[in-house]
Amino acid sequence: MKTESMILRQSLQNRIVHWGVAFSTFILIASGIFQMPVSKRYMINELPLMAWSGDYHISLMLHYVGAFGLIFFVAFHLYFHIARAEFDIFPKKGDGVKSLKIIKAMLFGGQEPKSEKYLPEQRLAYFFIGLVLLLLIATGLVKTLKNLAGWNISDSLYLWSAQLHNLGMFLIILGIIGHLAALIFKANRPLLRAMFSGRVDSHYIVERHSLWQEGVKMARDKVAENNIDSKTTACHTKPLGEVSNTESTQNKD
Repeated sequence: MKTESMILRQSLQNRIVHWGVAFSTFILIASGIFQMPVSKRYMINELPLMAWSGDYHISLMLHYVGAFGLIFFVAFHLYFHIARAEFDIFPKKGDGVKSLKIIKAMLFGGQEPKSEKYLPEQRLAYFFIGLVLLLLIATGLVKTLKNLAGWNISDSLYLWSAQLHNLGMFLIILGIIGHLAALIFKANRPLLRAMFSGRVDSHYIVERHSLWQEGVKMARDKVAENNIDSKTTACHTKPLGEVSNTESTQNKD
């Protein structure tokens, strides 16, 4: 069966952080847009269950909830992986050239460069989205301080923060679109399962992520285990009506 050849690529913790950041970002984008007079102008608040979108204060509170979630998951992610010195998702030298070669191979055919646990374009996308999220967090905190009593922030600082915050929202939307657009390529689709179950096919790992030594070892062990199980099952399975030589001799006696 297909599921018998799957190995773990993403831990439960990584998946929780991934979806935590994703949902927090979605809340921030939606609530940030609704703080502008977009909902009432385009009558989004007239849609079923969307009346709240026309209320600035509700959108602002949702924005704070999303911001809290984003800061929590980003801080946890950075602390955990830095503390454990796990930097396999960080960009490496030559990722740009390798990414172009992989994209060229997916578009026009040909052999892709060997990859580690993460594809070069995955590491570059992580770096881009990560920087934009940090920009949004930093500028968002400055904008929040402006609304707190006892904090005096210059108008120029607030203006620059607001402009960069808006730029960050635009860039993160582009980043999300690019992230999802990667699934257009058939070669990337096996990774979609890993976003939910954390598991990918052993053969896919051996073929495309051959530089990921730990993953290749797990994949080969899994394939060998399945082969042994298949042979064991075959040895213990006897077709109906088949009689062994010993049983035949005993029946004659």
